[in-house]
Amino acid sequence: GGGPAPYQGLCGAADAPALSIPGGPGGGPGAAAPAAAAPPAFDMASSGEDTSNDEDVPPAAVAMAAGAHLLGFSDEILLHILSHVPSTDLVLNVRRTCRKLAALCLDKSLTHTVLLQKDYEASEDKVKQLVKEIGREIQQLDMAGCYWLSGATIEHVARCRSLVKVNLSGCHLTSLRLSKMLSALQQLRSLAIDVSPGFDAGQLSGECKATLSRVRELKQTLYTPSYGVVPCCTSLEKLLLYFEILDRTREGAVLSGQLMVGQSNVPHYQNLRVFYARLAPGYINQEVVRLYLAVLSDRTPENLHAFLISVPGSFAESGATKNLLDSMARNVALDALQLPRSWLNGSSLLQHLRFNNPFYFSFSRCALSGGHLIQRVIDGGKELRSLASLNLSGCVHCLSPDSLLRKAEDDIDSSILETLVASCRNLRHLNLSAAHHHSSEGPGRHLCQLLARLRHLRSLSLPVCSVADSAPRADRAPAQPTMHAVPRGFGKKVRIGVPSGPGPFPGQAGPQPSSVFWSLLKSVPFLERLELIGSNFSSAMPRNEPAIRNSLPPCSRAQSVGDSEVAAIGQLAFLRHLTLAQLPSILTGSGLLSIGLQCQQLQSLSLANLGMMGKVVYMSALSDMLRHCTRLKDLRLEQPYFSANAQFFQALSQCSALQRLCLVSRSGTLQPEAVLAFMARCLRVVVCHMFTGESLATCKSLQQSLLRSFQAERPALNVVIFPLLHEGLTNVIRDVPMVHLDEITLFKSRVAEEPPNLWW
Repeated sequence: GGGPAPYQGLCGAADAPALSIPGGPGGGPGAAAPAAAAPPAFDMASSGEDTSNDEDVPPAAVAMAAGAHLLGFSDEILLHILSHVPSTDLVLNVRRTCRKLAALCLDKSLTHTVLLQKDYEASEDKVKQLVKEIGREIQQLDMAGCYWLSGATIEHVARCRSLVKVNLSGCHLTSLRLSKMLSALQQLRSLAIDVSPGFDAGQLSGECKATLSRVRELKQTLYTPSYGVVPCCTSLEKLLLYFEILDRTREGAVLSGQLMVGQSNVPHYQNLRVFYARLAPGYINQEVVRLYLAVLSDRTPENLHAFLISVPGSFAESGATKNLLDSMARNVALDALQLPRSWLNGSSLLQHLRFNNPFYFSFSRCALSGGHLIQRVIDGGKELRSLASLNLSGCVHCLSPDSLLRKAEDDIDSSILETLVASCRNLRHLNLSAAHHHSSEGPGRHLCQLLARLRHLRSLSLPVCSVADSAPRADRAPAQPTMHAVPRGFGKKVRIGVPSGPGPFPGQAGPQPSSVFWSLLKSVPFLERLELIGSNFSSAMPRNEPAIRNSLPPCSRAQSVGDSEVAAIGQLAFLRHLTLAQLPSILTGSGLLSIGLQCQQLQSLSLANLGMMGKVVYMSALSDMLRHCTRLKDLRLEQPYFSANAQFFQALSQCSALQRLCLVSRSGTLQPEAVLAFMARCLRVVVCHMFTGESLATCKSLQQSLLRSFQAERPALNVVIFPLLHEGLTNVIRDVPMVHLDEITLFKSRVAEEPPNLWW
């Protein structure tokens, strides 16, 4: 028991009644899991839940704990517990506590794969020491998004001579450093890197190119027009391209794909099985991706089984792309498909493409009718057990007959959805957002009732109007409030979060509402990601569309979805990610408390435009909810006139695992003193992004104060405080690390956005 402070007494029976393991997916860094509170040790270790409250511990468990001892667990259980500890802590701290843990911490199951992604406490010195001690054992290394580490530290990866797979996306790498590192990694078969301005393939050594010639999987994020290392990778089987090139430089110069003229432009695609390209908005990204596709159009790889191009907006076909699609229709059978909407709209392409055992389809924003969906995609109702992920976001006609004259208020054809559900029973990810899917009257015909048959769902995105019970009618009585909902009317006032009388214990089931949405959620209890997004919602800071200041009003059907429906989400005990956007009928936000009490696995929460737009009606309920979100890591709030005051930050301080915060509020305000106090209390917060109505001077002063106070102790700290409507916002956003920009700062739907397990 002579190890570092957090682990002192870890192995002594008398002086260590509790096990303290920082990190891991369950409780986050520093989560405590006392052995005394967990007679079944395996459950305690895997859940990571804080069970340190002695009042909740049964007397029998306390008696058992008197003779309990960490090292009494089997090696298998100990290895399972240790697998939840960050690699830096495992090797540099836990390993030094005693001989047995020293041996277990170096077990191949723990050193074979090292994940440093989002390990924000991994400093330069820790990473260097980690590589020094176990570098020879590491075969897979994920350092994606480690933007705070210097290039000199990243260069230490060259010591991991046994590396087979490495992800360096978001890391600082020059051409020379990349060359030196790859020259030493002769076993490498999978690589992920960024290609930034200044990259020069001519600086890559012969040894580096020899390593690249053996790489079979390449993920390349482009910030400048370039082929990167693709021409050197002659054995590619999987190519993932992310185009994040801005149309103009910081100085205002216009970029062009012609900058690539003269570069080596002979990518080797003959062995390619997977081609994926995701484009950020901008014409330059489209111009550059055409150069990559030109080679594919000459000769389509015979083994190609996944072809995916994600483009926001329109992307006109060219002669080369038409030749490519014709060749694909003749020569390959696909398992995954995503094409720009302009390539599919009005085209008979789907009729000619062949599919083998498809696992992913994305027709986002396409004018795909229900008839085409049934006849051309699922072959007239043929059973597709292999299909795991389906993205129909923005497909306004996909659940309607062939007529494209459908109006938003028209009902869907339930027989189309019924055929889809019957054919794709193993769907795990389904996105139906950004469209009006209204159900007609009649038993068993509602969208929620049909989706309830998809028992394997793990992520689901729906428009708010689609979960309304039926069309509003004047003769229908209002729905009764569910558990934790605040009664409406002039009755006795109820403090949110304070029981007013006998009621169900938070862990027990309350009164069961009769809404179809409640029934749907009951049928998919293992759902991990849920999005309820208004059909007309437009974010002030979107990821893939231009920002629109004057958004459309909510759908009339969405007026029937309020606090009761939000409270129904509390049934999802395994929910990890939740997005609620444009719910105009939120009156108090009382349903949020139900989520906070019961969804104890919740890790990311995104709320946008709830209730009346001119007033924040749910502040009290949100404060009560946050006090129970002990595992929340990411919080994004987008709400006009939001007041980020001391009350809000005091409640947010209860989220002990919080790492990233983004606040977007037109005409919103903030209290600098409250922000500083919050950051001082929440030691794990490394991202603080606030875009409000405050003045530029106020924003700059607060940002400088935060960096001056906390950057030394938090190496990954990223602070952006800026006026939302300021003309300089674009230049500020371009400096945000891509990992944060893509995951929390900018709004987008994430369900079925990419094929599952596309990379890591």
